[in-house]
Amino acid sequence: MKKWVIVVLCIVAVVVVLGSVIAIRTMTFNSKQLPAGSKVDYKIDNDQAAQRLAESLKFQTVFNQDKSKVDYQPFAKMQEYLAKTFPLVYSTLDVKVINDYGLLYTWKGSDPQKKPILLLAHQDVVPAADEGWKYPPFSGTIADGYIWGRGTLDDKSALVSMLEAMEYLIKDGFQPSRTICLASGFDEEVTGKEGAGQIAQYLKDNGKDFEMITDEGFLVISGAIPGIKAPVALIGTSEKGYLNLELSAESEGGHSAWPPRQTTTGIVAAAVDKLEENPFPGKFAGGPAGQMFEYLGPEMSALYKTIFANTWLLDGVIQGILSASPPTDATLRTTTAPTMLQGSDRENVLPRRSSSVVNFRLLPGDTIDGVTQRVIKVIDDPRVTVKLYGGDAHEASPVSGTDTDAFRSFSQTIHEVFPEAVIAPAMTNSASDATCYIGLSPNILRFLPQRLNSDEIVMIHGTNERISVDNYGEMIDFYIQLIKNFDK
Repeated sequence: MKKWVIVVLCIVAVVVVLGSVIAIRTMTFNSKQLPAGSKVDYKIDNDQAAQRLAESLKFQTVFNQDKSKVDYQPFAKMQEYLAKTFPLVYSTLDVKVINDYGLLYTWKGSDPQKKPILLLAHQDVVPAADEGWKYPPFSGTIADGYIWGRGTLDDKSALVSMLEAMEYLIKDGFQPSRTICLASGFDEEVTGKEGAGQIAQYLKDNGKDFEMITDEGFLVISGAIPGIKAPVALIGTSEKGYLNLELSAESEGGHSAWPPRQTTTGIVAAAVDKLEENPFPGKFAGGPAGQMFEYLGPEMSALYKTIFANTWLLDGVIQGILSASPPTDATLRTTTAPTMLQGSDRENVLPRRSSSVVNFRLLPGDTIDGVTQRVIKVIDDPRVTVKLYGGDAHEASPVSGTDTDAFRSFSQTIHEVFPEAVIAPAMTNSASDATCYIGLSPNILRFLPQRLNSDEIVMIHGTNERISVDNYGEMIDFYIQLIKNFDK
């Protein structure tokens, strides 16, 4: 037999084997979704509930980075409103005030052997001016089937719907066997240290340990994942770390008429350029993104399903696809974002000192020390000083497991309120109060039962923030069902 025939036969054999492996892996790439259940409906009076949420939006609970500039009166007034609006909660639960405005509600269960669960939501909102809004952001307007205002998405709707759920359950005669806690900070949009930080420290000092903690995070999103027509409900099982590094260079300065070959601004700019040209390596298989598509992949159209069933072969291709978009690229790696640059304050004066601040969001597995050392190595310039900037640095969170009773009960609750949704674990890129509670539970799950499409995401912290009256009713259903499911 001629050599070329043997070569062709070998190639054909390899292709056949490879094709068979791909086909088998695709056929056995089975769904991880729970069996579909019946949609729960607790017959909440959505219109009345919407009115109660709308009233809470009128309190301009904005926390300022400079604590001396914070107006605490809206916080006090809103807490008075909550006590008046949810009398059964306030008469049944132990309500503790921590650091003046932090709230910790405890609904004691009958079985001390069951570890409690902890629900988180914050009282503060980001500022909003009236300009561009269809209805003023602090008017608490209900119109066109929506509740309008700052806090409808982030995050007063969670706090008030949790209280609605507890008020409903108490009125219905429900007595939990598992203790249920609700903690609400008041400075999440700034640092969370004064609110959630102090509450978490109180819980740690008192030896508390929780079966599950849930906080804001992902939503029920439509039209965001190619290859999936159904809405997707991502559960944040991990959260990126946070780090700011300042790069700086110094010289004697001087007149711009006779500059050196490279000014301090040029030195720092070159360092920044090196960092942008050398991003952190990506990680798909075995990382948060890979785990997410283990759940999403089986629900996708045939082509996408084939791709994600065969990451052993197509890992590089997948990373190339995800890297093309900043949001999906951020799921693969520790991100590098130069955000501040400072040099001379005069156009004709050489700067004695120039600096840049670079923000890093750390992938679980990367550390603050490791990132810092890599930055120094990539810059490779002894003229550049690298040091920590600000006091908000924290490591990436531990990754909560998916093969746990807590994750299954949480997923079941989502299916029972949003039966059409596809559920998957994911990593959140932004910080939340949940960071303060790390160490209090192995199961920290970040999710809000809110429906948005991919075009509506901009409403979070944006203009015309709103939630539909019907979806707000679903939020209340969700927290009622969540409490019941974790009480089994």
